Amino acid sequence: MDYQILKIGVTESVATVTISRPQALNALNSQFLQEMHALIGEIAGRDDVKVVIITGEGKAFVAGADIAEMASKTQDEAREFSKRGQDTLRGLELLDKPVIAAINGFALGGGCELALACDIRIASTKAKFGQPEVNLGIIPGYAGTQRLPRLIGLGDALYLMLTGEMIGAGEALRLGLVQKVVEPDQLMPAAVEMAKTIASKGPKAVKAVKLVARSGLSEDFDAGCALESETFSAIFEGEGTEGMRAFLEKRPPKWGKG
Repeated sequence: MDYQILKIGVTESVATVTISRPQALNALNSQFLQEMHALIGEIAGRDDVKVVIITGEGKAFVAGADIAEMASKTQDEAREFSKRGQDTLRGLELLDKPVIAAINGFALGGGCELALACDIRIASTKAKFGQPEVNLGIIPGYAGTQRLPRLIGLGDALYLMLTGEMIGAGEALRLGLVQKVVEPDQLMPAAVEMAKTIASKGPKAVKAVKLVARSGLSEDFDAGCALESETFSAIFEGEGTEGMRAFLEKRPPKWGKG
């Protein structure tokens, strides 16, 4: 696909995806959803990509959905726009490669929802987060009402969604919305370092951790434990054996393909 909004570069098994609509603060529109859907499919099939970083160009990660595009939609069109956004972000969430959000500025509305669909979030001290949809008389439409409570708890999630309050990186870290906060000039170096660290691990184990942990969120505890045991044993011989032998022999492991 000929990408107009997304820029992608791959270095040392790490794909960096940059959302590039700086004149609109990278607001999400139908073109973005189309491109992101295609990109997820492309990355899923690339053996040279082990970890993905998503960031924004300019002073915003993503400042929200494109209100200029949304304002003229009918009820049926709004439903389709919401469903398409949900499906796209769900595809990102289900990608069998870890996704890191490197949040450089505003992550509001749909931008916060995009960050929530990533596996790990690292933020600049200048980052701002919020679900301000109630200010417009609407609600989050890209599964923010579902992911935010699961991530930070119901009370804090309802507080943010009902007040529309915008919070800084420090408060986001306290709530567990992000995992790390760094100075602006260290954001991408820190994200790349994190991605390379993950990419150096056993590829089957990395995929399995994401699969089992995410699947467990929709299972009861015992079912999640059963899935863990099955997956643990499935990769034990092969990658697991090599990893343990390498540890005992005090040498770097020789991983195969994931």
